[in-house]
Amino acid sequence: MDKHQGKTGVVKGYFPKSHLHVMGFSTLLCFSFGYLWYVFSGTSSKVSDTTRMIYTKPQILKPPRCDVLMMTPWFAPIVWEGTYNSEILNEQFRQRNVTVGLTVFAIKKYVVFLKTFLETAETYFMVGHRVNYYIFTDRPEEVPKVALKEGRNVVVLQVQNYPRWQEISMRRMEMLSYFSQQRFINEVSYLVCVDVDMRFNDQVGVEILSDLFGTLHPGFYAAERRSFTYERRPASQAYVPSDEGDFYYMGSIFGGTVMEVYKLTKKCHEAIMVDKANGIEAIWQEESHLNKYFLYHKPTKILSPEYMWDDNLGRPEILKKRRFLAVPKNHAAIRNK
Repeated sequence: MDKHQGKTGVVKGYFPKSHLHVMGFSTLLCFSFGYLWYVFSGTSSKVSDTTRMIYTKPQILKPPRCDVLMMTPWFAPIVWEGTYNSEILNEQFRQRNVTVGLTVFAIKKYVVFLKTFLETAETYFMVGHRVNYYIFTDRPEEVPKVALKEGRNVVVLQVQNYPRWQEISMRRMEMLSYFSQQRFINEVSYLVCVDVDMRFNDQVGVEILSDLFGTLHPGFYAAERRSFTYERRPASQAYVPSDEGDFYYMGSIFGGTVMEVYKLTKKCHEAIMVDKANGIEAIWQEESHLNKYFLYHKPTKILSPEYMWDDNLGRPEILKKRRFLAVPKNHAAIRNK
């Protein structure tokens, strides 16, 4: 074998060893620059396309609202119109790829409210996000067929009814607790738990989502503590002393992550069962227990009365939006039927 050939028979003598080193380094350098160009010109433009947003800069010395409280003493935001940017929030939640569960109980004649509820939800609730409508009912055959957008589903969960509407109301905590642990935890990121005799009237989006949120009662948002209709009998598990309490929360809309909703509903159900064993029923059933829970387990976000309003209360100046409205009804004709 020629002295200029290596073991493979390839001629080695055409380039000196130093030239080979330079060529190797040059090749590596070109490859590196090519790779970096691909990363920063190709993928960065893709990132830019999905995250670039144009909006007004927040002004530290110019708060968006000066007429209402926007933050609790425990740093939980209170959500009012004008205090958030929905485009920013929507992008953040899309990146997290969340699915939201909306739970509603349509027991007995309350099933008549489902059509309006679902149709208005499709127009205003979590627009652009995936939603599972969980409908608890004893009349699954009467659940209406409503056209749904892509990524949104109706899930009917058959449950029994009870003779008294108060019992139905209190059993809600039991069923939410059970299904949160057995099903919801595997299907959705957040739960929003609402009453069915309502209609959506404006956008209700991801601005409401947090670990645990409650909603200010439209009849008590401006009231003093002594006016709150907490359970005041010490014998009840829902008892709140007269010198305690932050806000009075509405039982018609609350929620959070599935795990936090599970803990809330489990605790409330257990307290309701203790009361029942002792022959006592809290003044406002599960709403009383909800308020007791929120007193000692502070919500991480609070929704203003925009998110639960009754037009019989008028339209105060601070109410810029009426997002979720009570439907006029004859309670005597609906309850216990």
